[in-house]
Parts: sequence; structure tokens; C-alpha cells
Amino acid sequence: MASSANAAQSFRIAYTHPQAVSSLAKHLLAALHNCQHKRQIVCICIGTDRSTGDSLGPLVGSKLDRLKLNGLTVFGTLDHPVHAVNLQDTLRLIALEYQETTVIAIDACLGQLSSVGNVQLGVGPLKPGAGVNKKLPEVGHLHITGIVNVGGFMEYIVLQNTRLSTVVKMADTIASSLFLSIARLRDRRYTNEFPPL
Repeated sequence: MASSANAAQSFRIAYTHPQAVSSLAKHLLAALHNCQHKRQIVCICIGTDRSTGDSLGPLVGSKLDRLKLNGLTVFGTLDHPVHAVNLQDTLRLIALEYQETTVIAIDACLGQLSSVGNVQLGVGPLKPGAGVNKKLPEVGHLHITGIVNVGGFMEYIVLQNTRLSTVVKMADTIASSLFLSIARLRDRRYTNEFPPL
């Protein structure tokens, strides 16, 4: 359960918006274009399959892993989640074996009632665990968060009682946007079509 380390530079859209996938993909591609010296992309999909609300990251990771997109490495799936216990080890592995990469962190978060269902793309690192008062290392050059439920009170219970339907549909939006933007990043004809974040 995350919070953004740099909320000022962000794009936000509801996963139910008809243009959610294409709009998020456009802004993500623009952000990735700014990291073009780092052609390899690593997605760290943070969360656990033991909590409905916190399963957003692993769901995205599993969807991306099945797509086998060239140039993308995925950490964090339903079968092999990345969470508080193994996050630091995962980051050490990436630092050793995946140098010169752009790291995209993906996690669920809690927010205001009016923001539930929004997907947010931000420049800079994610603060995983901040929503449930855990101190974990910051992650990513870019981050994507999905606001899965209302925060501010009894966060663990709220996460356990989050609707799976919402989380799955949000994961579909994020995974599809990532697939589109990374695939188009490989084709330079598209890179000038998108506005900067």
C-alpha cells in the first residue's frame, strides 16, 4: 500500500473512463521517452495475493508476465509476489543484474472516497507501505498507483474488504496501458505523438 514521493508531477484518470487505457498509455510513453537512455524496463509490481485490496500489483505483474513483452522484465506476480518481506532483496537483485534500466513501480493505495477507482501515473519513486505505516525503501523512476478503497481508518480491514472486481478491472487498465506504451516505445514513429507528463 503506497504513497507517491512526488505527487506534483502526475496524471490521474478513472479506470472506468472510456479512454483510460489510451490516455494512460500516452502519458506513460511520454514519461518513458524521457528515460530513453535506459532502454530496458523493469516493472516491480508490489503487493500480496493474501489481501484483495493489496493484490493490484501482483495482478498487473501476472498479466504482464503472460504477455512476454520484449524488453520488459517483471518482478511481482500472484505466484511470486514482491512485498514488505522480500522488497529489499528484489531491489538488490535489480541493482546487480538490471543496470541501466527504467524501473516502474506499481502498487495499490488508499485515498479519499471521491478518488477511489483512479489510476495515477507519477514521475519519481513510490513509497511502498506508507499507507499502512510501514517504512520501506522508495522504488522506481516512475510509478503507477491504483486507489482501490478509502483510507484513513483501519486500513488493513479496508484492504481485506475491497471489491475484487474493482481491483481486477483496474489491473486490466494498467497492464494494457503498460503493454501499449512499451510496445510503442520500440517504434520511434510514435514517440513524438505524446505530450510530456
